[in-house]
Amino acid sequence: MKYLGTEHNFLGIEDENLYAYEKARFVIQSAPYEHTSSYLQGSAKGPQAILETSHFVEFYDEELDQESFRMGGIATLAPIDFTGKFDADAIELIEKHTDRLISDGKFVVSLGAEHSVTLGFVKSHMKKYGNISVLQIDAHSDLRFAYHDNIYSHASVMARVNELGLNIVQIGIRAQCKEEADLIKSSSNITTFYAHQIRRNTDWMDEAISALGDSVYLTIDADGFDPSVIPCVGTAEPNGLFWNETVEFLTKVIRLKKVVGFDVVEVAPQEGQIISEFTLAKLIYRLIGLIAAKK
Repeated sequence: MKYLGTEHNFLGIEDENLYAYEKARFVIQSAPYEHTSSYLQGSAKGPQAILETSHFVEFYDEELDQESFRMGGIATLAPIDFTGKFDADAIELIEKHTDRLISDGKFVVSLGAEHSVTLGFVKSHMKKYGNISVLQIDAHSDLRFAYHDNIYSHASVMARVNELGLNIVQIGIRAQCKEEADLIKSSSNITTFYAHQIRRNTDWMDEAISALGDSVYLTIDADGFDPSVIPCVGTAEPNGLFWNETVEFLTKVIRLKKVVGFDVVEVAPQEGQIISEFTLAKLIYRLIGLIAAKK
């Protein structure tokens, strides 16, 4: 498996013992697939932007009191090549790539462009871990059966996950069509915590965690955050999640559940602005640190 060295890897790790694929517990794969973006373009540049800005994230995490990258190592892989691959073929490519990483015993952290890539990650983790819950942080429910006549659209990714029969818990939703709202109301597999609800419910974190099974796959759409935190996304929506509440929630999830993998998608970098990708790089490192520290 080809992995990236100091100049291009996550955090700019210099010790090969801590970024070599063979030795690393954590592996970061990039899936720069952008084919169905429906508003602002540019998410294909997101994975690389996160890797580049991660070089300015401090190794030492003051809240965890540790240099998390030393706790198992982090390998960064060359991006998946999607030349000639679209829709079902692209998802299959992602699934097979992830299969290999999981079979090698790696904890897989995936950086995506558009959200459609998550289907491949989930299908792969489902094969390994069985009946997982999918925890989705997002502004949009992504439950349309199809969007622009494409069932593999980023706006339909959770509809495809729902068809797998998995438990879905959605956090921060604040933009959807009636079709999606009706599906949520009628489904026994989907639990949605709307943004307007969590602002009025001090127990939403515990209630969301209770709705999850023991094993959890986490998918984070950058637009789940408020635009004041992550401004550079494809489809921004007001009233999103803030840094402190998101980290507090995910810390509880990791401590109480078995998080088996996670992805971060939909950041769309803009020239002259780095706060979005930097904040996401810091979040990724925090999540790795929490998972590494869990006994």
